[in-house]
Amino acid sequence: MTTSQPILGAIMAGGAASRFGSDKALALFEGRPLIDHVAQALADQAAAVIVVGRQHGTLTSVADRPAPGLGPLGALAGALAWARNHGFAAVLSAPCDVPLLPADLARRLAGEGPAYVEGLPVVGHWPSSLADHLQDWLAADQPRAVRRWAAAVGARAVTLDHLPTNVNTRADLDTLRR
Repeated sequence: MTTSQPILGAIMAGGAASRFGSDKALALFEGRPLIDHVAQALADQAAAVIVVGRQHGTLTSVADRPAPGLGPLGALAGALAWARNHGFAAVLSAPCDVPLLPADLARRLAGEGPAYVEGLPVVGHWPSSLADHLQDWLAADQPRAVRRWAAAVGARAVTLDHLPTNVNTRADLDTLRR
């Protein structure tokens, strides 16, 4: 999907995967790494796709901001800054471990201001104009929970008919495969 105000797809992939026990971004689901499923889902809905916090294939790699180790908000800060600096109106964000994103996710989250998926706040639609706000939030050592920052910027929680599976453990992956 490309428009006069393009959306950037951003895969958040810098986590340690400690509950999974290995690099879950590369864990196979239906014969492909989880991260590739997310990249395809975002590519179908955004003008371009980046990966934040790691390198993967031919995707543009972007660093967390202001530094690694700040969790999903550090990844989102990196994505928002990159989007703003490269002419994207908004970021459609998703973690590398949610392979079954809805095909109409961008449409469902679009609207006035930021929005996120209720129950999975790392999946969201964030105007790139929020880049400085998030950078300031992190610099002020505010809580690093996405939901807390989302509330601070007035983001809407959007309920989906079916919450996509977030693969945090090998048991989650086994359940998804069934």
